[in-house]
Amino acid sequence: MKKAHPCGHNEWEITRLGADIKIKCLGCGRSIMLPRIEFNKKIKKIVKL
Repeated sequence: MKKAHPCGHNEWEITRLGADIKIKCLGCGRSIMLPRIEFNKKIKKIVKL
């Protein structure tokens, strides 16, 4: 994402795809659901692990 999570970590794991996208912070473990349009605006780059 373009901005880091408030916990300070900037890596996310995508856990669900569809009309809404669910992402999980790899630092603190919190999950967030975003509409696909909003997610596409906020994404910076995709890194495959």
